[in-house]
Amino acid sequence: MRTRMLALTSAACGAALLGAAALPASATGPGTGQEPGAAEVDAAGTDATGATAAELLAEVRGCARISEGAYRTDSGSPKATVPVCDTADAVFWKADMDIDCDGRRTKVCNRKTDPYFLPETAFQSSRGEPLDSAVLPHVVVPGPGKVWDYRKSGLTGGSVVAVVYRDRVRYGVIGDTGPTGIIGEASYAMAKALGIDPDPSTGGAGSGVTYIAFKNSRVSPIESRERARSRGAELARQFVGR
Repeated sequence: MRTRMLALTSAACGAALLGAAALPASATGPGTGQEPGAAEVDAAGTDATGATAAELLAEVRGCARISEGAYRTDSGSPKATVPVCDTADAVFWKADMDIDCDGRRTKVCNRKTDPYFLPETAFQSSRGEPLDSAVLPHVVVPGPGKVWDYRKSGLTGGSVVAVVYRDRVRYGVIGDTGPTGIIGEASYAMAKALGIDPDPSTGGAGSGVTYIAFKNSRVSPIESRERARSRGAELARQFVGR
């Protein structure tokens, strides 16, 4: 991953926080590896059971900054421009999206496809294995540091996150940690679900991605995409007041 040259240290720190899990799609049980059904996703790719992209974005127009300063979006960014903002029920940030392919080795996530590939994630599966970034929609948060400590905001591995890109909304979990000074990263599976090029070397989105992490919302097991989706849709409806 282009921005994850320091992620090995961050992952080691985060591993002490026991998250829950990511199993390969073929190994998940009933209800754990499912995408929203066709009846639940409209033509624009928005989960019809939750809030719309427009509704969510309307709730995050202003920023009550909770971070001590701002983050860079990439290791080579000249300026730190992205604050983490606070609300009663969630924190959010608006950034780019780099692609996290760390964790379980797969056909699309390995050292050949990703020059910064690491075979572990900060939070582990219910089997004690690295998460599978190729199948689990998840978000990377900066490792705890002087700018912001996600743990103090009621977040941990498995906390539910809504990610908005253009007119699409997708739900996932916090699944990994990254460098303490960089923000704006999500898994191969999350990027693919949002219609963003998921290639870990050349893909991603340069801007326009909004991440909304709901406080005290951890789902278990962490690999349950269906639980993250249903809980995320519920929390998103509450967040926009319906």
